Amino acid sequence: LVILVGNLLIIALILSDRDLHRPMYFFLCNLSSLEIFIATSIIPKTVASLLMGSKAISFPACITQCYFYFLLGTIEFVLLAVMSYDRYVAICYPLQYPMLMNSQLCVQLLLGSWTAGFLSTIVPTVLVVRLPFCNANHIDHFFCDSMLLIKLSCADTRTVELISFMTAVIILFGSLVMTAMSYLYIINTILRLPSASSRNKAFSTCSSHFTIVILGYGSCIFQYVLPSSHHTSYYKMVALINTMVTPLMSPFIFSLRNEQMKKALKVGL
Repeated sequence: LVILVGNLLIIALILSDRDLHRPMYFFLCNLSSLEIFIATSIIPKTVASLLMGSKAISFPACITQCYFYFLLGTIEFVLLAVMSYDRYVAICYPLQYPMLMNSQLCVQLLLGSWTAGFLSTIVPTVLVVRLPFCNANHIDHFFCDSMLLIKLSCADTRTVELISFMTAVIILFGSLVMTAMSYLYIINTILRLPSASSRNKAFSTCSSHFTIVILGYGSCIFQYVLPSSHHTSYYKMVALINTMVTPLMSPFIFSLRNEQMKKALKVGL
């Protein structure tokens, strides 16, 4: 409920306040929508299993949950990279920012994020669906994770595992490299600003996004890219960060650390 209310409040503030009709908040509005969708694809079934005691899930429902979790997660990482590019243009080229980050480009970047998410998740999902599952039907997790589904198959899964691994590496490290390069240019520009107040203001506009980047990338790299030698309980704890902690913290991080969001919230209240 906190995730839903918090992120819906962010969306409502951005839509209702004309001062927030800017590229940065356009992407933030879509990020909050993704946080809602990700949490909704996992939490209701998990809560129902805890309350009702029945932890069974059908295979089609399991595949659907798995697909939407990775689709939305992939879109979110690409969108975080897009948001870092937006901050790079705003800080490094402030005079050209309105012209460079126009509404048409913002829509194209958003559509590109969704397209990248769809193309990178559809093939691994189809390969997992086509795998034969013989007897094992127990997943030691609180939702349907593709890596654990693959391990249940009684066929040779090396090709599926390789494609899934390469997809995760391309998406995670590709968007991470773009984000890191943007922040290197941002930090270099900020450090050359003449006044301390200007530097603090520039840092404050990036701190919220940077916090979410650290949470998201750190947990997913640990979970899907590094060797899986860690215990299952640690694997589930890391997944908990992606599915519940980050969507829960995101509204507070973006609202409490952003002066314009706090101003819009006061006006709304």
